[in-house]
Amino acid sequence: MNFSSDSIELFLAVIERGSFSAAARALGKVPSAVSMGIANLEAELGYPLFDRSHREPVPTAMASALVPHARLISGQLKQLQVHAIELSLGLESTLSIGVVADIDNIRMMAAIKVIAQRYPLLDIEMLTAPQDDVLAMLHERRVSVCLAFAGLSVNVLERFQFVGTERFIATLAADHPLLQGQDLFLEDLVHERQIIVASRDLPISETRPVLAESCWRTDTLTMAVEMVEAGLGWGNFPLSVVQPLLDSGRLKSLSFRNVENGLLLPVHAVWLKNQPLQKGASAFVELMSGT
Repeated sequence: MNFSSDSIELFLAVIERGSFSAAARALGKVPSAVSMGIANLEAELGYPLFDRSHREPVPTAMASALVPHARLISGQLKQLQVHAIELSLGLESTLSIGVVADIDNIRMMAAIKVIAQRYPLLDIEMLTAPQDDVLAMLHERRVSVCLAFAGLSVNVLERFQFVGTERFIATLAADHPLLQGQDLFLEDLVHERQIIVASRDLPISETRPVLAESCWRTDTLTMAVEMVEAGLGWGNFPLSVVQPLLDSGRLKSLSFRNVENGLLLPVHAVWLKNQPLQKGASAFVELMSGT
């Protein structure tokens, strides 16, 4: 026996409405058509679904056992139908988002959660990498939209929307020798090794957080923070990410005599001019920007 969408809808209508006549009204059919449809289904199954000895049909134990599965399949079919319509109206089959490794993910995850609820069958792919790798993925059309730090110049091939800021602060391991003396000048860090998040293959285009002459690089923020905590150098990291480590004393924020410790960088949602945003990506940009 192969259940069809029509037979599932018919079965559930009788279950939920409590009678053939009420199910018929809900489905826009005559009661005899509903009664015959259920009888045909019972004949194919080889057992009764409803006890007709009462004034209204009463579900049998076997029918009751089928109800949860029927409702699950019915819900999935409805989602499929909605998704098929959305695809025809401009919803992409997969939403690929590139995210620079140094950007805090809390707001982004909240936006993704809303999109997942709005489009439950949309596949979402999140790719995290250093800034230059993420922008390369965008131009290679590996992702349709990305979150990246605003550059010092505007790329004429890109469109962008401001979505927030990240404050970077210079941090060190709590037992690092630099913390044992007096407050530093910012320029003192030039001669201290810096740990940075950067592409393995591409030159660094965003140099504002980079200060030291000697830099060790990694392609993940987690590894960079661990390297600083291990005393291998100092790092410029998003305050939103390292705040718990500062609160617990595992990392220390540097104090400078000549400037405040903090570099504020704008964060943009970026996409290509010649690749207009589809429905899911457009919703992502709107949610991130609060529009």
